[in-house]
Amino acid sequence: MSRQSSGHNSPGEGTVYRRSDGRWCAIVSEGGGKRKYLYAPTEREVRRKLNLRLRDQAGGLPPTDDRLTVAGFLTRWLEEVVKPSVRPLTYRSYERVCRVHLIRELGHLRLSKLAPADVQGLMARKLAEGLAPRHVAYIRVVLRVALGRAVKWGDLNRNVAALTDPPKTRRFEIAPLGADEARTFLAATATDRLHALYVLALTTGLREGELLGLTWADLDLERRQARVRQQLQRVNGKLALVEPKTSATRRMVMLTTMATDALTSHRERQLFERRAAGEVWTETGLIFTSKLGTPLEPRNAVRSFKAALRAARLPNRRFHDLRHSCASLLLAEGVPLKVVAEILGHASIRLTADTYSHVVPALQADAAGRLDALFAPIRPALEVPGS
Repeated sequence: MSRQSSGHNSPGEGTVYRRSDGRWCAIVSEGGGKRKYLYAPTEREVRRKLNLRLRDQAGGLPPTDDRLTVAGFLTRWLEEVVKPSVRPLTYRSYERVCRVHLIRELGHLRLSKLAPADVQGLMARKLAEGLAPRHVAYIRVVLRVALGRAVKWGDLNRNVAALTDPPKTRRFEIAPLGADEARTFLAATATDRLHALYVLALTTGLREGELLGLTWADLDLERRQARVRQQLQRVNGKLALVEPKTSATRRMVMLTTMATDALTSHRERQLFERRAAGEVWTETGLIFTSKLGTPLEPRNAVRSFKAALRAARLPNRRFHDLRHSCASLLLAEGVPLKVVAEILGHASIRLTADTYSHVVPALQADAAGRLDALFAPIRPALEVPGS
């Protein structure tokens, strides 16, 4: 096979040449008389792979295996990258997607041979099996993130998942409580054991896990502040307190007077329950607990919320809609979008804008009305004479 050299490389830097079939090849000495061959469609790409291998050699890393399968890579990625860097709940989600969908469908393929058509075909099969488009889109996201790491490691030339088209998904319609509904709900739950939980959800926009993870030590009722530093989640079948996912999630939120009053009453109720429980009370420091002091089971919180909605004769909603209600009401009252994003703990203002786009038309109409009021005194002067 004839070769077209791309110039001379110094010893220890490998050799690069163009094959007769048009592909580029780099040869790297691995010691002991062994050589590794790297291939790419362009000289630039093969030199990038060569430089990555030389860098790994300098760091004492073994060469990548061209026989590496998708299953082998995903298993390594989960253990070395995902598990040490994410919360247990997130890891379980990624691991399940890899095990149930990606490894089962694509695991036998060589990673270097994985093509966009393989990924597109996987998504088509999953949709045909009846999986929701949002679920299939999530499978693609997990694979795209994983293959992004493969590209960084030099195991792949390109991220084939990023070259595919995600399935079309319908935007989830949120159902926030309106101002009148929120007032009705809070009035109807005034004597409810979890009244303070509902007040906090509606006035701070905290997520359910954040609310259930709050401790009395996180509160400063005199300054009307609450520090969000952990969440209550189920890990390996047991309730556990875990750190927030991002730095934006760790935040300080201001409390309304209504919230501080509700928390004060809730504290008195909890002290009464503690005395009634006696020695069987479990001290956790949490604000929202069972009547024995143990963490409040999220399913029980949701069950109580649904019952409270029925008692108030309001339509059924998710507990998470209390968070949406808080954001929608704040925006409707003219609170700047950036401030709302900070209250909610969103990583970007764009997420807030996209989630609550239903409020934007009303805000724009209000803005136009304010401009009309602002310029009303000079409108006669702007009219054309004789018109």
